[in-house]
Amino acid sequence: MAKLRKELIEKLERFPGLEDRPSKVAGGSAIFYKGKEIAHFHNDNEIDVRLTRKVIRKEGLSHQTDSKIHKHRSPSSEWIEIRFHKSNEVDEAVRLFKLALEQY
Repeated sequence: MAKLRKELIEKLERFPGLEDRPSKVAGGSAIFYKGKEIAHFHNDNEIDVRLTRKVIRKEGLSHQTDSKIHKHRSPSSEWIEIRFHKSNEVDEAVRLFKLALEQY
């Protein structure tokens, strides 16, 4: 497992109710909250998060135009790809997870 992915999982597992386990939707590894899949990894530096349209809009986020997995994702999707290649980007992903959890 890549260093930053491991760092992200370790930080997310500190939140009560969050756990890393196999995805039923995407295969591979996913993050579950209270038994519900709210994110899944595409690779070691990209995670797809159910952030909700409200949070995506509020944060001014946009869907990746160069996505290899979700090329035709609807602009109104509740899911968004988050990429991380540096520790500060992992911290930003954790911040966005906190916002997502507030929606549940």
